[in-house]
Amino acid sequence: MHNPTDITEEGGLVRPNISVTDAITIALDLYGVEVSATELGSNQDRNFMIVEADGTKSVLRIDNPVFGDEARDAQHAALDAYRAAGVPVASVLPGLNGELTQRWNGFAVRRSEFAHGVALVDHGYLAPVVLEEFGSLAAASVNALAELEHHGLGRPNPWDMRGAFEETLRLATAITDDDLREDVLEAAIAAHSALLPLADALPVQAIHGDLTDDNVVAQQGDDRRFHPHTVLDLGDLGYGWRIAELSVTVSSMLHHEPERPLRTLDTITAFDRLAAVSDAEARAIWPLVVLRAAHLVASGWRQLEIDGDNDYARERIAGEQAIFDSATRYTLAEMTEQVLAALGRDGIACGAGLREIERPIATSADPLTSLLPGFVGEVRVVDLGVESESLEAGKFLATETEAELVRDALTEGAAAVVLPYGVFRLTRTAVNSNGAAETWPIATEITVAAGAEAAVAAPVDGKVVVATERGLLIELVGAEWYLSIDGVQATVSAESTVVAGETIATLLAGTDPRPVAVTLCRADAVGENAGNSQPEFGELVESVPAILSLEVPDDGRAQFVSPDRVPAWDRFTADPAGLLGLDSYAQRDEAADELRRRQRIFASAQERYYERPMQIERGWRHHLIDTTGRSYVDMVNNVTGLGHGHPGVAAAASRQIRILNTNSRFLYRELTEYSERLLEMLPAGTGLDTVLLVNSGSEAVDLALRLAQAATGRKTIVSLREAYHGWTMASDAVTTSAYDNPYALENRPDWVHVADVPNRFRGTYRGAASDETVGAQYAADLGRDLDALAEEGRNVAGFICESVLGNAGGVMLPQNYLRDVYARVRAAGGVCIADEVQVGFGRMGSSFWGFEQSGVTPDIITIAKPMGNGFPIGGVITTKKIADALATQGQFFASAGGNPLSCRVGIAVLDAMRDEQLQENARVVGARLAAGFRELAERHEIIGPIHGEGLYLGVELVRDRETLEPAKEETAAICERLKELGVVVLTTSERSNVLKVKPPLCLTEESADFMVAQLDRVLTEGW
Repeated sequence: MHNPTDITEEGGLVRPNISVTDAITIALDLYGVEVSATELGSNQDRNFMIVEADGTKSVLRIDNPVFGDEARDAQHAALDAYRAAGVPVASVLPGLNGELTQRWNGFAVRRSEFAHGVALVDHGYLAPVVLEEFGSLAAASVNALAELEHHGLGRPNPWDMRGAFEETLRLATAITDDDLREDVLEAAIAAHSALLPLADALPVQAIHGDLTDDNVVAQQGDDRRFHPHTVLDLGDLGYGWRIAELSVTVSSMLHHEPERPLRTLDTITAFDRLAAVSDAEARAIWPLVVLRAAHLVASGWRQLEIDGDNDYARERIAGEQAIFDSATRYTLAEMTEQVLAALGRDGIACGAGLREIERPIATSADPLTSLLPGFVGEVRVVDLGVESESLEAGKFLATETEAELVRDALTEGAAAVVLPYGVFRLTRTAVNSNGAAETWPIATEITVAAGAEAAVAAPVDGKVVVATERGLLIELVGAEWYLSIDGVQATVSAESTVVAGETIATLLAGTDPRPVAVTLCRADAVGENAGNSQPEFGELVESVPAILSLEVPDDGRAQFVSPDRVPAWDRFTADPAGLLGLDSYAQRDEAADELRRRQRIFASAQERYYERPMQIERGWRHHLIDTTGRSYVDMVNNVTGLGHGHPGVAAAASRQIRILNTNSRFLYRELTEYSERLLEMLPAGTGLDTVLLVNSGSEAVDLALRLAQAATGRKTIVSLREAYHGWTMASDAVTTSAYDNPYALENRPDWVHVADVPNRFRGTYRGAASDETVGAQYAADLGRDLDALAEEGRNVAGFICESVLGNAGGVMLPQNYLRDVYARVRAAGGVCIADEVQVGFGRMGSSFWGFEQSGVTPDIITIAKPMGNGFPIGGVITTKKIADALATQGQFFASAGGNPLSCRVGIAVLDAMRDEQLQENARVVGARLAAGFRELAERHEIIGPIHGEGLYLGVELVRDRETLEPAKEETAAICERLKELGVVVLTTSERSNVLKVKPPLCLTEESADFMVAQLDRVLTEGW
């Protein structure tokens, strides 16, 4: 390894003794400018921001005396190379004498342009796109400097990663915390060991050497995130390993979310796309990250030891500790496998490269007989996966479910039950969790029925390396794989050579089922050399093999990893199914494949959620679960009002479809029964007595418009601006939302008149909820619209309005607005349509229908989304007189609307709402949720008005509470971050700046609190 210099034999550098007053003098003497000065941080130099009278800013740097003019000249050459490559940099400004480097009291001084923007070092969370951009910038840096040669680049540099190991050993003596010092040394030695076979194969060139979140100025993009832009501070410029540029950058990303180091794989893959890495470099990336982290911690402690007044160094200690903790959160071996998997590199370490490794092949044709030669009977595979039919109705949440399903299979006659390797287990899912649970087993679990003891055979040839009363570890021929058999009592000793079929253990007799776990693991994750230990450094460096970093299970049980760790453990392990005569069921996260598949067949107008969508294949109540067993609190699915997977609805649909499903022209009881049940849900005295059933909300609105026109003999429909009513020709005609159609107001048909939206927060008239004049003014304006229409010979047929402005995010209508408008419309001869598709059906909590909030009765009600809890049902409720007018245009009929199946489902939904008291739950939990949002608003300025009632809420996000400037891009980014933390919530409103909160009505207080807590975290840490 390279030893760059002896200048830090004592460890650390003391900064030049230059004060703010000195900086002001230097600026005037050398650059001819009168300035004020503020010191900036540095570990080894003195930096000042200087500001001239007209506000012009620049940066004054006084170099540490250890750096000579050759180094500075090399930096100036690098700046030229960066500019030529299009990499933004801050140029050095000449002094009064025209030179870039000035002298003051023996110190070298330079003045640079001020790079406008912010450093991201003190920002919290960095989005995936930002992590990628840092990787791209690191690639741009090495590409720009690839041909740079200068004699000043070879200067001794304590931060040259080629000498970081020796530096860390010297500096670590300053760490007074014994445990931390031991951890730092152990990590550094392990990283050094991993780098030794790679060092000579790593390309060397000019690199920045400190391209971190502290040395890159970020600028705010159109998405309102801060993106890396201008490269600063070439103080560590020099020759070094090319790949070290990336590793240094990666290490600086870790403290932004230290519990999730795997997020930095985005930085690594982005670098590789622009500056392809070799296999040796790929293997070196994480050892260099760890070594950099160890060096940072040791250096920080040493800097404080010799320069205790260095506030910059003191402030950085916590961040450097977080970097180290994150870099070493998982074993070095595992992180290296993660890097290789992310870069698409196959194989295992061989010299300075990689070589292919063969996985053990099948040796048994009969299930389990290779392991249990005397086995006779049925082998049943129990599916505990995300889509398992055995785990319906939330059964997966019970801790005893796995054992019960195994016991049931044995009771039904199975002689052994298999829980396969590599199947994401729904039974391990954690709800209301901001992190994914460990759901992926790295072993096959076999549970053998109670009975007499049985011989256990070696399924393969090999050497026994561990033999205990708990099990055996066998090194397979070739020494590249180990087979663990856990839950049996060894009958051979360690170091025994065994052949396939030879008896090696006993499965003890028992009156209870007996579990056995079989794991097939690569030698470098479990064997003697797995920890990268180096005897010359003593016991200190006996690193834990990757397999032992996982939680130790009970006897005969599998170990598990979380979904984000699967790429490494899919490489470390193999499915033992073939060795056991079983079929393989192993899974991986296929969301990216499914997205590509969908993109091939979808039109551009077909929406999808999220930049990186998860693949959802299961739901239960108010939780969504992706294919890896990761759960999310569902805050948007008002379609499934009862919650996902409702057993009552499923049973009703299953029973009815086996009996009868036809169309409504036949006579059957379900249609009348369901229609009567719907009418019973209306407030007393409405006079509404007729139900027409269809398939969707769009179709319901379409029918309502047709009824209004038929009943009045007129065509003109008045709808409100910013409304959404559907996608059929007619319902789309009254949809005026630019959120759904940017040209909505430009292409309405002539039979649609658009009136002003009564939004008391953002509309023409604004005021408090109690201000009756707001609603009166909006109503008066609509009245004038009706008069103008009449004068034009376009008398109104109907007025359609959501009873609560759902598309705006649950904005409640101004007091008395709807009462006044309904009266005006009826006086003009029109009918009033209440669109309850989103806001009705108990969602308000304090009322079943949204129109009840305004104390009115509509002439026509449209309903849909929650009626079938996801089953396609829509409906119109009106008077017989209005409905009969439809006969003038022919007979009404819907092929699926009102059929026995949809009616039976609808009845089941109403039953469940009653029995589970979901309307009351909406009232109670909705009030708690709204209170939580309002409490957050007291601490986070971005939160504006909180809209809605019950479980139809909207959290409006603004950049300024006075102007209400919409925080559109921030809202979208916040939704992305919330998804990472286990909450599904999306944007709405004309300005796309409202978090729409309309979860299933079964939302619990615990999940409501979880939502609030995660939103608080995002608004605190960033998005």
